[in-house]
Amino acid sequence: MEWKTEWKYLLVIIGVFLACFYLPVGTERFDKAVLEAFYLTKWYAREHVLLCLIPAFFIAGAIGVFISQTSVMKYLGPAANKALAYGVASVSGTILAVCSCTILPLFSGIYRMGAGLGPACAFLYSGPAINVLAIVLTARILGPEMGIARGVGAVVFSVIIGGLMAILFREEEKNKVAMQMALPEEEEKRNLWQNGLYFASMVGILVFANWGKPQEDAGFWAAVYAAKWLLTAGFAAALGLILIVWFGVRAWKIGLVAAVVTGLSLLLPEQPTIAFTAGFIGLSVFISTDNGEMGDWFSSSWGFAKQILPLLLFGVLIAGALLGRVGHEGLIPSEWVASAVGGNSFFANFFASFAGAFMYFATLTEVPILQGLIGSGMGKGPALALLLAGPALSLPNMLVINSVLGVKKTAAFVGLVIVMATLSGMLFGWIF
Repeated sequence: MEWKTEWKYLLVIIGVFLACFYLPVGTERFDKAVLEAFYLTKWYAREHVLLCLIPAFFIAGAIGVFISQTSVMKYLGPAANKALAYGVASVSGTILAVCSCTILPLFSGIYRMGAGLGPACAFLYSGPAINVLAIVLTARILGPEMGIARGVGAVVFSVIIGGLMAILFREEEKNKVAMQMALPEEEEKRNLWQNGLYFASMVGILVFANWGKPQEDAGFWAAVYAAKWLLTAGFAAALGLILIVWFGVRAWKIGLVAAVVTGLSLLLPEQPTIAFTAGFIGLSVFISTDNGEMGDWFSSSWGFAKQILPLLLFGVLIAGALLGRVGHEGLIPSEWVASAVGGNSFFANFFASFAGAFMYFATLTEVPILQGLIGSGMGKGPALALLLAGPALSLPNMLVINSVLGVKKTAAFVGLVIVMATLSGMLFGWIF
């Protein structure tokens, strides 16, 4: 018997026992925090898993099956043109209105297919950070200087963070270049514009199904919101047609799914999520039984779901217990946060960046949260620091990044985001 190993097990058992023995069950804050954990998880499951993550899993699975590794490495790999690779990655969020969790399957897909660490990390940061709607909302509610600083800062951040990650782990990048040189050219079954339309249809479904309600009831954004499900249906119809014409899926299968979705949308017009979910269930049933590339698509998507979804739900549960939902208390009192982010000191900016990195922000919710914090005395510098760190990171997000990149790269990425946000917040607070 190896006593060193056994002592470790004994210490873990003692630690768990003491935690259970002194569990503060019955105290008001602890009991509320437990409820908040389940409330947030329930809300996340209803609002984000069906509409955000499932389409993202299918897109990530499609990247792994229908995009050749040589193509990914040609445009985003370590040896790719740096201006092109970082340019594309740094502005990707302008078309992806996603949160820090929904970007994860897409990031995992391109990274595993050979994208360089730098461009992949630039994409990982920019996806949720550079959201056009969020930047417009920030400028309208928190002031134009805050909106401009957020937009410019997010683009610059993604390039700098991606570049620094590539430098810090350059040995790995050298190995990827060697792999790229050894890869044979793969024959593409479909040309670039066919693949482009295929992915565009899925991205359209993801974007418009999650289109948030604007504050104003009139104008362009309100009109788009009013038509969001019609636009989603249009992109879904385009996807179905593409699958029939270019991917060889039987027309009767797509027609049956379309008929069920249409019937449910007419019977339950106030609950469009049911029809939306039925569409993905029907698609999954038909492509999962295919022995060709459609079956590979489902298997790849399912692989991402198995890896990512449990970690996300566990992370959301912990985040809910610690910080609660918007307007509700978790274990950490909100007044502690408000009192720590006043002024423009290094500590205030660092605390805002650090706290924002671990909090979970659904798309567009960071703006009303900040509005309340600013009303409670939060400085402009810490407010920008939280805007630059918060939407791009969260505790659930970190757990999944760790499963893809490992501890060292995850710690480096999180650390760079926090440091950059802190310094930017101090500069912004000093200027304004």
